[in-house]
Amino acid sequence: MRAKVSDAEFIELWSKYQSVARLAEIIGVAERNVNARRKRLEIKYNKQLNAGNFRGEKYAHMRPREHPARRHFEVKDGTIVVFSDAHFWPGIRSTAFRGLLKTIRDMKPTAIICNGDAFDGARISRYPRIGWDSTPTVVDELRAVKDALGEICEASPSAKRYWPLGNHDARFENRLASMAPEYEGVLGFHLKDHFPDWVACWSVWVNQNVAIKHRLRNGIHATHLNTVNTGVTTVTGHLHSLKATPFSDYRGVRWGVDTGTLADPNGPQFVDYTEDTGELNHRSGFAVLTFHKGELLWPEIVYARANDQIEFRGKVYDVSE
Repeated sequence: MRAKVSDAEFIELWSKYQSVARLAEIIGVAERNVNARRKRLEIKYNKQLNAGNFRGEKYAHMRPREHPARRHFEVKDGTIVVFSDAHFWPGIRSTAFRGLLKTIRDMKPTAIICNGDAFDGARISRYPRIGWDSTPTVVDELRAVKDALGEICEASPSAKRYWPLGNHDARFENRLASMAPEYEGVLGFHLKDHFPDWVACWSVWVNQNVAIKHRLRNGIHATHLNTVNTGVTTVTGHLHSLKATPFSDYRGVRWGVDTGTLADPNGPQFVDYTEDTGELNHRSGFAVLTFHKGELLWPEIVYARANDQIEFRGKVYDVSE
């Protein structure tokens, strides 16, 4: 049994044997440890450590194909800020939104991800109008979203920007596709046409093991079930619950993260829509993902309190205008 091997020695051994089982035997560690280190070194040195005899290759045709609207990028050391469910309406700047601007100015993140439902689509919902409620027009909502996302771009101009679309975002194109299908492909008939500074997609994958998308499972245990069933850290919105749930197995620790809502849960976007139910498990805020040498550290939550305050890392910050 060998006590330790350096990165260079590990890579040299891998080049020679190209086998997880063989390296585990030589070094004297579990195969899962070899696989984990192999992945870390691939990220650290931007070098593929391919197996010489990949036993699963004959089953390649059975593996699910990657969706064309999936986006990938790598982060070795840096921060990603993820917010979702902003449901931007004209004239409304929530505490969480102001806290988001402060956080990204202070942290200068590698990437900012708008994880769905920035656009609300109140007037083009599949649900009927609720009584005589008054909601903004589509054009007013688009302006509100442009203004808010524009402020985010100004606060961190060098950050990568992605927008995995949500079910409310989809209302924009769904209505047009059903009512005016002849206009398919015309500029402006896709939501992304109005937001060229953001990369529209269905999901974003970071370092191959962190999946960020608007929604997967529903229910109070969704974050747990998401990461258990995907096998990777999974960051979602949609449920507005704002929490990080760890899960451990033979592969180590991973997380299910719900990024809450950037809107005020008691705001006009929801007051009639939710029929004043007292059972909403909703919280306002967003998530911060920090990577160290390619490894995701424990996900952090920024929570929007009352009285124009946010709390983060044990401190309370005033974000009043």
